[in-house]
Amino acid sequence: MKKGGIYGGNTRTGLIFEGKTDLATFLSKQDGYRVENDEEIFYNDELVARVFKKHKFYNVFLKELGIDWKQYISKQLLPDDSIYVILNNILFIIECKHQEVAGSVDEKLQTCDFKKKQYQKLMSKANIDVEYIYLLDNWFRDPKYKDVLDYIQSVDCDYYFEYIPLTRLGLPVPETEGE
Repeated sequence: MKKGGIYGGNTRTGLIFEGKTDLATFLSKQDGYRVENDEEIFYNDELVARVFKKHKFYNVFLKELGIDWKQYISKQLLPDDSIYVILNNILFIIECKHQEVAGSVDEKLQTCDFKKKQYQKLMSKANIDVEYIYLLDNWFRDPKYKDVLDYIQSVDCDYYFEYIPLTRLGLPVPETEGE
């Protein structure tokens, strides 16, 4: 849910990726979707996306693209989840942040601009756009996070609480019965 909106679980755009599972597992459970080789995402038998967690982003995706990360950035950033949506040529970096007590995650939210720019450097050779999204738990709804949430959007990054709509990622949304 984004910035206090209404939960959209019953709408066509309300299919969600919950932070309690990884993106590939979530997508594999949606009508019309299947996942092959733990990374290829098919919708109605068409390859629409590929997902990469942590080191697979470097060891599989960048390697296939012929990108040596060391030529672009000085230290690897390991995404919680990333999805390259073939349909729109965008790589989404998804960072899941969970908090139960005040701590270092608070400050990590302020690093999205730097991290997005690092990923943009990596993907520039392949001419792939990058979007950076936080998937936050409800801890971050507290008013004390208003400034940092505003900052996230001011630097052209994004955040959602508890779910990310498939439409935000540019992925097809399965039709529900009766439509």
